[in-house]
Amino acid sequence: MIESSVILLFIPTFFLVSLTPGMCMTLAMTLGMSVGIRRTMWMMLGELLGVAVVAITAVIGVATIMLQYPLFFTGFKIVGACYLGYIAIGMFQSKGKLAITEQEATVEKVSRSTLFSQGLVTAIANPKGWAFMISLLPPFINPQHSITAQLTILVGIILISEFICMTLYALGGKTVYHLIGNKNNVKAINRISGSLMMLVAIWLVVS
Repeated sequence: MIESSVILLFIPTFFLVSLTPGMCMTLAMTLGMSVGIRRTMWMMLGELLGVAVVAITAVIGVATIMLQYPLFFTGFKIVGACYLGYIAIGMFQSKGKLAITEQEATVEKVSRSTLFSQGLVTAIANPKGWAFMISLLPPFINPQHSITAQLTILVGIILISEFICMTLYALGGKTVYHLIGNKNNVKAINRISGSLMMLVAIWLVVS
């Protein structure tokens, strides 16, 4: 079982890192602005699954295999970036499923699977997420105790921290929409959301 002192050190450490602006947090804010908090939760579910996969594989050593085959990882990043970039262009032009209309009719057409996949791809294709998990998690793991029990607790803390921080960012995006989201500013909202989404896509490629 993991020691309480380790948990007390790990909680603030990871929460502060989660709170720092990054690809997943930017995506949460963007979707909070365009589709609302409730539907953004589906993206969050995908992101949390992706983070859990990254955290667990970083500890058990699969990350080492990915580092040995960088072309595979680069290809995955590019595919994810193109997907997000395509969506971003549509939002910027006030087109596509994620764009807001004056009647907000298109928002409800966004499928849960689309939102879920966006979160999953962004989390798994985030190289900084891999680097962080590889560097942060091992020091908190005591090889003399059950790895499974320790991972369960640490990953649980990670997911709770990520969920809280993404919710805060999504609320921030929703607040921006309420402040300027009248009919005269619909295009501005779409362009802001599209620009943020494109930022995430570029982030995937250059990071």
